[in-house]
Amino acid sequence: MKNAVEAAQFNPVAKQASIGIDEIQHVFSVDVEEWFQVGAFENSLSRSDWSDLESRVVIQTEKILSLLERTNVKATFFCLGWVAEREPELIKKISDHGHEVACHGMDHRRLYQMDADTFYQDILHSKALLEKASGQTVYGYRAPSFSMSENTWDYYPRMIEAGFKYSSSVFPGKTDHYGMPSAPRLPFYPLSDESIIEVPMTVSRFGSLSLPASGGGYFRLLPSFLSKALMTRAFTQTNGSTIFYMHPWEVDPEQPRVTDAPFLSKFRHYSRQNVMEEKLEVILKSQPFTRMDHMLNAQYRIEMGN
Repeated sequence: MKNAVEAAQFNPVAKQASIGIDEIQHVFSVDVEEWFQVGAFENSLSRSDWSDLESRVVIQTEKILSLLERTNVKATFFCLGWVAEREPELIKKISDHGHEVACHGMDHRRLYQMDADTFYQDILHSKALLEKASGQTVYGYRAPSFSMSENTWDYYPRMIEAGFKYSSSVFPGKTDHYGMPSAPRLPFYPLSDESIIEVPMTVSRFGSLSLPASGGGYFRLLPSFLSKALMTRAFTQTNGSTIFYMHPWEVDPEQPRVTDAPFLSKFRHYSRQNVMEEKLEVILKSQPFTRMDHMLNAQYRIEMGN
């Protein structure tokens, strides 16, 4: 099988439509999952215990919906099928507020934890639940923990078979948990027939070093001026949209504490949740953000079909 670099080379990076720099909009996205479904706690909390733990996803996501309403921003919500199955009214509310509902898989299993057939059943099931709850056709997919890699490149045809038109599953850098430094930094076609587009997360380059500039825990933990500088540098380097993401649990300092998790996991998960909402409001007011499907249509002329 061709590796990721070869796959990107035989079908070049998608070209942006002819628009001015000042017309470029960035993407605001939310990975909708429960606080206990994160990778940081996978060795401390058993999946068999999930149904007995306090659900906070509705309270948390409604905070984000209120924030987006205040700042007049439409976003893409990559939702777990697990959440849609238990809280279909939340998925409907996201849709009714004018946001895009996209898929984050069924229960946050990373791609390398599934073979291709299991992955296909996972996305079929979760996509169906999300479409039933939202009333939207779901076109977008994001792999849990950005776990798309050279070893799972042949999962793209299964996404197409399931009806997806884009993925946002690649991190074109390296962290201690995920990343593919060889991947392009702007949207590209991972397959030769251009049947699906990959929208990688945003990184800022310093020589051979890539630093995250796409939100998440880095945005929450770093000083605001540094996060802004990384995003500005990435934009200057690529002239491409920032693909920003976050999780609902990041704005909820009242959530339960997992006391026996490793120190680093607890630090990453719980730190500065009390300031996250304020930081988000500032950035949402400082530059234009939109839904992923709207950005792809406006800047790459890719129609979703809705």
